Amino acid sequence: MFVLTHHLRPSLPMEGGTTFRFTDEAAAGQDVRIGGGPATIQQYLRAGLVDELRLAIVPILAGRGERLLDILGDAIDGYRFTEQVSSTAATHARLFRR
Repeated sequence: MFVLTHHLRPSLPMEGGTTFRFTDEAAAGQDVRIGGGPATIQQYLRAGLVDELRLAIVPILAGRGERLLDILGDAIDGYRFTEQVSSTAATHARLFRR
C-alpha cells in the first residue's frame, strides 16, 4: 500500500502482511488506487489523472458530509457511467473516462 504524502516517513508494516509505504513520487505507469476524502479525489479528477472512478454511495441525512461532484464543473464531464449495483446499505457506481 502506497500513501502519497508531503511528509515522508519509514515504511510501516502491519499485522496480516500489509506494509504502508510513504511516497511523494508518481507511480511510473503503474495502476494506482486513490483513497481519501472529496478534496483529495477532486484534485486528481481536475488534473485528469483518473481513468476509472468507483464510488460507494451511502445514504446519509441531507446536509451532512462533503459533496464529491458538485464543484468539479467540466472536470467530471469526460466520464461515462458504466455500472451500478445497489442494496439497502449502499450504491456502488463505476465511471470511466471517455
